[in-house]
Amino acid sequence: MFEGISPAPPDAILGLTEAFKKDPSPHKINLGVGVYKDDSGSTPILHCVKEAEQRLAQEETTKTYLPITGSPEYGRLVQRLLFGEDHEAVMSGRVRTAHTPGGTAGLRVGGDTIRLLAPAARIWLSKPTWGNHKGVFAASGFEMSEYPYYNSENQQVDFEAMREALRKVPAGDAVLLHVCCHNPTGVDLSAEHWKEVTAIAKECGWIPFLDFAYQGFGEEIEADAASLQAFLNAGLEFFVASSFSKNFGLYCERAGAITLVARNSEAADSAFSHMKTVIRRNYSNPPAHGGAIVTTILQNGKLRSLWLDELAGMRDRIRSMRSAFVTGLQERGVDRDFSYIERQRGMFSFSGLRDDQVERLRAEKSIYIVKGGRINVAGITTKNIDFLCDALVEILS
Repeated sequence: MFEGISPAPPDAILGLTEAFKKDPSPHKINLGVGVYKDDSGSTPILHCVKEAEQRLAQEETTKTYLPITGSPEYGRLVQRLLFGEDHEAVMSGRVRTAHTPGGTAGLRVGGDTIRLLAPAARIWLSKPTWGNHKGVFAASGFEMSEYPYYNSENQQVDFEAMREALRKVPAGDAVLLHVCCHNPTGVDLSAEHWKEVTAIAKECGWIPFLDFAYQGFGEEIEADAASLQAFLNAGLEFFVASSFSKNFGLYCERAGAITLVARNSEAADSAFSHMKTVIRRNYSNPPAHGGAIVTTILQNGKLRSLWLDELAGMRDRIRSMRSAFVTGLQERGVDRDFSYIERQRGMFSFSGLRDDQVERLRAEKSIYIVKGGRINVAGITTKNIDFLCDALVEILS
């Protein structure tokens, strides 16, 4: 059955990393894959994670299966991160959370649940969006549409066009929204924008599906989650897919979650029972270790404080690289205004580079950037920024 089968095309981002690994250039720079790097170019294990693992090694007593939806304590702590301590929605029992293998699985489980409960629903994605969104939701069986998001002329959210498109989304459809640190643009909705989006969702009756992969990488934990309050206060039913790959540095541990918010406890129980069916058919139950690390850190005041400090350090380093990158280009006399890169948030930047320029950077300078010009700013370091800026000057001239 395998004879004569053509190879599948490589993943646009992970395939770029494979090409980077094979590149012999001593000056090569990977600005493609969405992984945090420290100034040495390494992806570190956070100190809070190391200490949590040491505790787990000493205290763990079993390797038995977790429940289908994971540890209840993990779910409670995820809800606390999303909605704050003792929020009415949580206390009234209309929130349910399942531990998933990473944020990607959270998206897939949420998508499969929507398809199970509303088979005719279509999902709407921002234009542009994370490259894997389309693959994940196609695998769930969705038909997909796009809504305008980014204005490449002024490097801002094209909210007027976005607003008009969302008003035309039919009731019962799902709309995927990036909570913060929009991937790939790095441009986020304002507080006023979120209020309008919430009002439109309530008026039109579509289902908000919030992708929250970078909590704490935009501002702080609470500030990045502030937009969720509008959906809660409006009494809307919605989904939130969370990832702890970036903010805990748990990339290979695949720690994530999918949270549903219903109108009342009875509806939450019913919807969650169907979500359990989806999980059972996909992977039965989640892996324990990553979730146990997150739980251990969030339960312990000392470790939680250490985590917040380390998270702030990652966030500040990315901001400093944005500033240094813009300054470096200005000092080299580039006549194009790149100041918008400083205003963007999170790891990613829509650089504005054309695909032919991206290809030249790879072929001539061994600088790897995703097609479309998305840059992972966390891949810039004090050691490679001069080479990067010099290369861009040459390509742009």
